Amino acid sequence: MNYIKLALIGLVLGSTASIADDCTAPPSPTPPDGATATMEQMLEGQKAVKAFQAANTDYRACLDPLVSAAEVAAAGDSPGPDLQATLQQLNEDYNASVSTEEDVANAFNVSLRDFKAANPS
Repeated sequence: MNYIKLALIGLVLGSTASIADDCTAPPSPTPPDGATATMEQMLEGQKAVKAFQAANTDYRACLDPLVSAAEVAAAGDSPGPDLQATLQQLNEDYNASVSTEEDVANAFNVSLRDFKAANPS
């Protein structure tokens, strides 16, 4: 039974690197300059942020099963250094996507504040 478990872990780890290549983080949009942007540019910027957030959610959904599989494999009897490194990298990629999404939202909010200051109703 242990041999089957080891074989499955080997398959998961062997495929994790190639599957992780299929999970690609989306590029971050650049927010408009709120101090000089038109309403149309601000709306386009908002659409870009929303599209980025949706793509980033899909990216994390792609990483989720890889992280889970690596965690299960790492909980095994003797997870080697390659497995630990893979798990660490997957967690770093996941966490970086969350941080990037927060940074993009914050940058757009600053741009929106600048737009409102430059265009009082």
